Amino acid sequence: MDTQIVKPKPKAGLSSRSRFWLAYAGICLVTWSLFVLAGTDYKKGAWEVWSAVYEASMSLWGPTLLGVAVYPWVRRLHRAQLGLLALLGLHAMAALLFSALWLMADFVLASLLFGPEHAHATLRQAALWRTITGLFVYMPLATGFTAVLSAQQARTSALAAAQAEGALARAELAAISGKLNPHFLFNTLNSLIALTRKDAKAAETALMRFSDMLRYVLDSKRGVADRVTLREELDFVRDYLALETLRMGARLRLDWEIAEETLDDEIPPLTLQPLVENCIAHGIAPSVGGGTIGIAARRDALTRGLVLTVQDDGAGCEPARLDPSQAPTQRQGIGLGALRRRFALDYEGRARLQIHTAPGAGFRVDIWIPQ
Repeated sequence: MDTQIVKPKPKAGLSSRSRFWLAYAGICLVTWSLFVLAGTDYKKGAWEVWSAVYEASMSLWGPTLLGVAVYPWVRRLHRAQLGLLALLGLHAMAALLFSALWLMADFVLASLLFGPEHAHATLRQAALWRTITGLFVYMPLATGFTAVLSAQQARTSALAAAQAEGALARAELAAISGKLNPHFLFNTLNSLIALTRKDAKAAETALMRFSDMLRYVLDSKRGVADRVTLREELDFVRDYLALETLRMGARLRLDWEIAEETLDDEIPPLTLQPLVENCIAHGIAPSVGGGTIGIAARRDALTRGLVLTVQDDGAGCEPARLDPSQAPTQRQGIGLGALRRRFALDYEGRARLQIHTAPGAGFRVDIWIPQ
């Protein structure tokens, strides 16, 4: 029976739009506070403080409210993807309109508070200065809003690129993992065919083991991102080696060094078997006297990761022949090349696969898997 995992709902928080306008309000409040501090003469008493508060409020209420209207305008220009000259021209006209609306807002407020005559007099005195100030206030508003919109666009593009890259990696990982299964099945069936010609009873025993191995390999519920325990993988490898021992006899010798504490560690399925198969095909089988395969698992004392080692005492090869940028060689094969690529994609690239070999010095593969 499938078990459905219910993820907890994320905690409710402020949306990006709410955070943006809170930041805008905070900047306006800081500007107002600095304006009050700059206009206060503390030596003249508390009245000067209230006077500075009044002046700051009367001077900044207009651009603060008009700044809210600047944002959708800048957003529209940002989406339009205009040329530089057209963009500068539109911003220049918008700056003039911003100054004119600021003047109008001050005139209306002065008329309501002090009457039309006072408002007209104030308008004549402050028109030029207010126009220049409006131009300089519009510039940082438009620049700041453009920067915010550009940052949001860059973040969205980066997220989309990361999602596309992740999807590509998962698809490639599935293709690589899919290579391992047919490769294993083809080679094992060839071994069984050869065994039936030599010893029918041994072939029957091997087929029973092979059915258990198929259950492991062809698990329909196992996906690319799923893991198996090291214990399960080792049981699978032991069945495989038992089958190969029926074919090779005493020529195949094994050396196991498995730390008990690592048996419940999780690894991708079919991690060890392609390496063991590689050792048999290229390190043990070509030798008349056979050879030894060593399989080890231990805990990395520094990182607490899982370290797996598969090695043989065969002829080895030149390390240059295993260059991943080149086409697979006889020793590298499909299995080893696919494993190398799979570990480069899986575990967010943190897993490592290293090969140590030289002519006459055997062949060893070390894998480090984070836990």
